[in-house]
Amino acid sequence: MYPSDLTDDQWKVIQPFFPDPGYDQPKNGRPREWAYRHILDAIIYVDKTGCQWRQLPSDFPPWGTVYTYFRNWRLDGTWKKLHDALRDKVRLSVVKLAQPTAASIDSQSVKTSVKGGAGVMTEARRSMVESAI
Repeated sequence: MYPSDLTDDQWKVIQPFFPDPGYDQPKNGRPREWAYRHILDAIIYVDKTGCQWRQLPSDFPPWGTVYTYFRNWRLDGTWKKLHDALRDKVRLSVVKLAQPTAASIDSQSVKTSVKGGAGVMTEARRSMVESAI
């Protein structure tokens, strides 16, 4: 067990957002080997530690399996649905509207063009000889 693993209470909250066990099992294919919770624990581990997919500890499912589920859930909108539902739940718990009505952007966090670099922002220097003339 890792510190990043989901608790039982956390799993109960998010479990309904993940497809039922038959979702990704073909009619004639082999049964799924890994529980969604174990796959989620591995995805959260990668997110928390910043390790590469291939560097997952061996007690997690194989990295290819974990990444495939991560990617499929991104493509089918599972992550967005989960994010939106959790955001709404948190906002309602602090007595706010479920949907935000405004947003703010910090202008310093918006990336600007790199063209020109710091030289564009600094004033041109004049030599002391020129200013004496």
